[in-house]
Amino acid sequence: MSDDDILFLLPDDEPGADQPTAAWPVMVVDDDPAVHEGTRFALSGYGLDGAGLELISAYSAAEARSLLTARRGMAVILLDVVMETDDAGLRLVDFVRRELKDDTVRIILRTGQPGQAPERRVIVDYDINDYKAKTELTADKLFTSLTAALRAYQQLKRLEETRRGLEIIIDAAPMLLDYKSMQRLAEGVLTQVSSLLNVACEGILVLREQSGPQDAVSVLAGSGCYQHLAGGDGQRPLDDDVRGIVAQAFSERRHTFGDRWSTLYVHTASGSEIVALLKADRSLSETDRALIGLFTSRLSVAFDNVILYEQLQRANIGLEQRVVERTAELMRANRRLAMQRSDLRRANQLKTEILGTVAHDLKNPLAVILGRTEMLGDMIEAKPPPAEAMHAQIGHIRETARRLTGMIETLIADAMTDALDIVLRREPVDFAALAREVSQANAPLAETKGQTLRSDIPDSLTLHGDAERLREAMDNLISNAIKYSPTGAEIVVTVAREAGETVYAVRDHGPGLSPEDIGRLFGRFQRLSAKPTAGEGSTGLGLSIVKRIAELHGGRATAETHAPEPGSTFAIRLPNGAGEGV
Repeated sequence: MSDDDILFLLPDDEPGADQPTAAWPVMVVDDDPAVHEGTRFALSGYGLDGAGLELISAYSAAEARSLLTARRGMAVILLDVVMETDDAGLRLVDFVRRELKDDTVRIILRTGQPGQAPERRVIVDYDINDYKAKTELTADKLFTSLTAALRAYQQLKRLEETRRGLEIIIDAAPMLLDYKSMQRLAEGVLTQVSSLLNVACEGILVLREQSGPQDAVSVLAGSGCYQHLAGGDGQRPLDDDVRGIVAQAFSERRHTFGDRWSTLYVHTASGSEIVALLKADRSLSETDRALIGLFTSRLSVAFDNVILYEQLQRANIGLEQRVVERTAELMRANRRLAMQRSDLRRANQLKTEILGTVAHDLKNPLAVILGRTEMLGDMIEAKPPPAEAMHAQIGHIRETARRLTGMIETLIADAMTDALDIVLRREPVDFAALAREVSQANAPLAETKGQTLRSDIPDSLTLHGDAERLREAMDNLISNAIKYSPTGAEIVVTVAREAGETVYAVRDHGPGLSPEDIGRLFGRFQRLSAKPTAGEGSTGLGLSIVKRIAELHGGRATAETHAPEPGSTFAIRLPNGAGEGV
């Protein structure tokens, strides 16, 4: 190695005792260990803007490539030209600029063989920032060159940060204007500020509305350690230290920047005020503050946009609610009309069915009356008229007319009960006592047919229901059993609890139920295959009324045949405590 390769470095000042907390990253790339030692010695006390140096050593271009690839953001590279090859340093410059695309790092070319890398050609062909021969690079000149390079790097970084910040602001503007929720907008603002400053920051965004009290604020969003203050309705109380800073920001109405705390103030055209409280891990530079000012100048429009959107949403919701209410009123009116039309159709159908039933049930009694009347007319013509026979015919006519009147009254009563809506009056009812009363009331009717009416009813059994309607259902079942059972038959009435139900059952000894009867049971105006054993009339409505009364009590009506034995059992099955609490 010639004397020209030796780099003489003399320190200008004694190194300081205290090392700065921040440092400028500077890489020394040279294959001579003495150059590294001399550089460290000469720059041991170096400081710029309160920051010292972090010297990274690479002893070949290949090693420098690995270090630069692994660690970006180098400020200055002090680079030798001739290392493992004659142009290793120049190739490293191409690698940094073209492959790593790092245009901000300042490269100072230091060579001990200027003829190997002529200054003019190197300056023209390669993107380097300074060219020094090692023989001329004393400590003072190294200090000067390094300081100039660091200043240039600092300015380029500031320009790069400004460019990056402006790009973020430009990209964020349409996105922030696209938010339709105040909370989402606030979260987006905190995210964009953190990205704009390129720092890890925590903070909250607080809203004070023009229409509210001056001390009433809402936390729209929070990040980091302040995330717990946001969420819900945004009315959670602020911590004491945060409350004081926020109140001061609203009072001063301007941006403030401190070592740890910064507050951003935005006043919207609609009169609302927003304060963003930021806690960053470093002090904000002038570039940061300028970018923040530019960014927040656009936020007023974004917040006003959300406020107007929310007002429109509330107006739309109110309008939609009124439309829903009006539509519901129309639907209720339509339902009432439909129900009335259904009632009219049902009444018309009922009228037709009643007329058909009347025509069918009254035909035979009327035929009997007409026949007896003709016979009575013939007797009157006889000489002498047979008075005793005439009195007998008049008695038959009277009895048939009385039976006909009873049939008409029963038909009208059952039809009216079936046509009208049955409304229950719910109250405690002694179901067992009610069953005994109905059995006692029907006992004389059974006795006229020589039948035995036997009851198996407990002393007391209480449930909730309508006593009169239950009495009507019980009476229908007993009267049907008497009507269709033969003379001398036994009819058994029971009341019991079975599997969570209270059961009222009537067992008759009639002809039973045919398969056709089972498919038509409990239908309106349905006649079963069996006929009343003493010529009694039937409207075909009794069982349908029993079914409706049972269902209104939350229960059901059932029928069971006992083939091959004669008879059937009809029952009302009600849930224990039927209708309770309704």
